Amino acid sequence: MAELTDSHYLGFDFSTQQLKVVAINGKLQVIYQSNVQFESDLPEFRTQGGVYIHVDQVTVTSPVLMWVKALDLLLEKMKSAGFDFSRVKAVSGSGQQHGSVYWKKGARKTLQCLDPGRYLHSLLQGRFAVQDSPVWMDSSTSEQCKSLECAVGGAQQLADITGSRAYERFTANQIAKIYQFQQDRYNETERISLVSSFAASLFLGDYAAVDYSDGSGMNLMNIFTKKWSEPCLKATAPRLAEKLGNPTPPTAVLGSVSPYFVKRFGMPEDCKVVTFTGDNPGSLAGMRLQEGDIAVSLGTSDTVFLWIKEPRPVVVGHIFCNPVDCLSYMALICYKNGSLTRERIRNECAGGSWEDFSTALRSSPMGNNGNIGIYFDAVEITPPAVGIHRFDQHDKKVAAFTLEVEIRALVEGQFLAKRVHAQKLGYRIIKGTRVLATGGASSNKDILQVLSDVFNAPVYTIDVANSACLGCAYRAVHGLAAEMGMSFAEAVNEAPEAQLAVRPTPGAEKVYGPLLKRYAELEEKILKHTT
Repeated sequence: MAELTDSHYLGFDFSTQQLKVVAINGKLQVIYQSNVQFESDLPEFRTQGGVYIHVDQVTVTSPVLMWVKALDLLLEKMKSAGFDFSRVKAVSGSGQQHGSVYWKKGARKTLQCLDPGRYLHSLLQGRFAVQDSPVWMDSSTSEQCKSLECAVGGAQQLADITGSRAYERFTANQIAKIYQFQQDRYNETERISLVSSFAASLFLGDYAAVDYSDGSGMNLMNIFTKKWSEPCLKATAPRLAEKLGNPTPPTAVLGSVSPYFVKRFGMPEDCKVVTFTGDNPGSLAGMRLQEGDIAVSLGTSDTVFLWIKEPRPVVVGHIFCNPVDCLSYMALICYKNGSLTRERIRNECAGGSWEDFSTALRSSPMGNNGNIGIYFDAVEITPPAVGIHRFDQHDKKVAAFTLEVEIRALVEGQFLAKRVHAQKLGYRIIKGTRVLATGGASSNKDILQVLSDVFNAPVYTIDVANSACLGCAYRAVHGLAAEMGMSFAEAVNEAPEAQLAVRPTPGAEKVYGPLLKRYAELEEKILKHTT
């Protein structure tokens, strides 16, 4: 996008433990980064890792005012550092998904009349009906989940509507709990925001709409019509639609920044607020996924992001509306047994050496002579199973593998699982498909080679720090460009490119095609014995 280098775009990320900001210029170069750590920089709130874990160990909340005060602190830090707010053309941002904020009656009027001589947190003191927001770590709503699924005809039916079965952390179930147990607070509520739309409201000086992408993680929005689902609303709480407002496209420009930011920080009066979204959708933008791409984050937990056109909701994984293309979708699958499991096998089979681990991968054949391993050290999310399961080429369970077979079985099994589950959600490898790898294990070329072979697609590495934050700075650029009909890819075509790491080995698809089918069948067998 041809913009002057002195134009600035801000991306904020209201995450669990900190508030971050990234500023880029018109050439998409990062020119400034900063953050506020909730626990250390705002000790007065006495959070641990940015949250309160309640006595029951399943209720987890964060104080709303802490997020507001963090923004005060971050903007003052930027001002003290000499950041030139007058060059900012647009802001966008993301928030931890599934968290909810409950604005008290009269709060809208307060937002519209903010006094630039005072801090935001002092102006908004007492403006929230619920002081501590439920966040994504909360798992206290099992009964509400059962009730919601029952009301719409079951888990699959709910997934068919909203993209996911009922999850304890999802917003509908948190709202239902508040209505059931704090009805007076619910009745005092004028507007319910997600963390993302709450943050956007601060900049807008008015209630900001929930975007389609983050709205997909609520168990409330029909992901195909992009409207709230009446059966889901009815099953959650009364008068809910009026408290939520209408969802909006993730590329929408909501308006100009509040006069508060113009007068207090010198932002231009025409600086635009582009819709804020969830942190996972923000990361998709930060990794610059394109149609047909798949992103694999190889960290403590492994996460798969997919760009898909024709989603097929199932009761595992999630389908969200795409944060940069309103005609597409993104799917997300998270796995608990990621790097910690790889490290355990490295320690047991390669003497703690990644070099020896890699040597074993290189010296063992693709397909591992038909041996398949499924390793769930902890109860997995997808599928909900646990245990170590080894099978020979005849699908018979065996007690142990040789060291080399064990290492390859682990790596192949993890990537076979990712492709199997991605395909269940509607993912298809097409011409030009890329696998974008990030996270700690993406530095191991031999692990990436297996990933490339299993997916039969080239693997690119992308070193993106603060991907959600950077992605939202890109989305701020795209928000203005989208008004002129420009796609996200066109708007950010000057951003740093991912680097080709490996290509699939010739003949890989012939080896892994049959293994994918076998893996899916074996996983189903394990799941039947687990449940």
